[in-house]
Amino acid sequence: MNETIFALASGGGRAGVAVVRVSGPQAFAGLERISGAERPAFRHAVLRTLKKPVSRETIDQALVIAFSGPGSYTGEDVVEYHVHGSLAVVNELLMVLSEQNGYRMAAPGEFTRRAFENGKMDLTEAEAVADLINAETQMQKIQALAQMEGALSRLYEGWREDLSRILAYVEAEIEFPDEDLPGGILEAVGPEILGLIAALEAHLNDKRRGERLREGLSVAVVGAPNAGKSSLVNALAQRDVVIVSELAGTTRDIIEVHLDIGGYPVILSDTAGLRPEQLSGEGQAGIEAEGIRRALAKAREADLRVLVYDGSQEAADPHTQALADENSLSVVNKCDLGGGPALPQPSILISVKTGEGLEVFLQALETKIAGLIGRNEAPALTRQRHREALTACAAALRRSLEARMPELLAEDLRLAIRDLGRITGRVDVEDLLDIIFKDFCIGK
Repeated sequence: MNETIFALASGGGRAGVAVVRVSGPQAFAGLERISGAERPAFRHAVLRTLKKPVSRETIDQALVIAFSGPGSYTGEDVVEYHVHGSLAVVNELLMVLSEQNGYRMAAPGEFTRRAFENGKMDLTEAEAVADLINAETQMQKIQALAQMEGALSRLYEGWREDLSRILAYVEAEIEFPDEDLPGGILEAVGPEILGLIAALEAHLNDKRRGERLREGLSVAVVGAPNAGKSSLVNALAQRDVVIVSELAGTTRDIIEVHLDIGGYPVILSDTAGLRPEQLSGEGQAGIEAEGIRRALAKAREADLRVLVYDGSQEAADPHTQALADENSLSVVNKCDLGGGPALPQPSILISVKTGEGLEVFLQALETKIAGLIGRNEAPALTRQRHREALTACAAALRRSLEARMPELLAEDLRLAIRDLGRITGRVDVEDLLDIIFKDFCIGK
């Protein structure tokens, strides 16, 4: 924390403007050496000519903004240099900064880590910064903004405060047994603990909607050979992602494409045609057999399955029908050819070739995805570490209800409070910090 860190905070490559951020105790001194002028008024953008301190060779003309700690992003003194975004200018400025006394290049996520360590945000809000930077769809952005504004933090801190209050009553009973305290304290906390357990379990039993939204919903396109799975994937992606051929067995491996469907992130997987009778094949047939095994595995693990039937066949494929459940959507392709199998119900008639029915299919797919992720106003779990800590908290609370001594009850309550504190960063987080911030970009 005694070192001054710097990094490119905007994207790499050629750009109209690049932003280089500096944070730490020497931020203002370095600005004065490079600009040859006093620090400007805080939060005011001023035009300065940046020069090398020794040779006074010009680096660039830049807009410079100074922020005084603790009223800055990191809670420290911060300077932002808005320079022209050429590689030559940026590289030269970074080299000059590296030569300043007490300066070093920032590690990934170090600006946000310093913001956390200086009390500017808790861990859930810091994680939301990374999620917002990586958001690719509207719904991901909305979830990240809500978490960055403290939605999860307020929920968990509210539970922690409730538990702290309950623990205070229990410890008063333990420490002052002879005092004139209200009677039945230990009996009174039981219903409150049960209420907290119910709230925790409701939060945990959310079908992973927050994690699905953050990571992307897995959608597997499955069906018999030549049903039109690859053509459908190409139509949804609006580009030739997958090779399309009338030859059965063309698709032999899982091919994934990332899409934005109605604001939801979707990982769409094209799979090999379902022919379980080929699973014992050898040679070329063995390669196809491995593709079929992978297709079946992907179908089982996917959040949602799009079951594609060949409308030119007389009967619906039984292997595809076997995968139908509440998390599947049935479509009958090649409806332009007439005839068709005994249609699975409900199903959507489409023709990838003519485009008929594709809009109806997309609307149905979006509705299905929205139903899986949900539109709940309550903040959602977004990370596995949150889920693990909340599960441990609920377990400690359940144990506390079985405690035969007030001392054991108090210890379980302390453990539950500790588990909640680990989520927001109030306790025992040093071993988590490197894990949480390592995936940030350098300038954040």
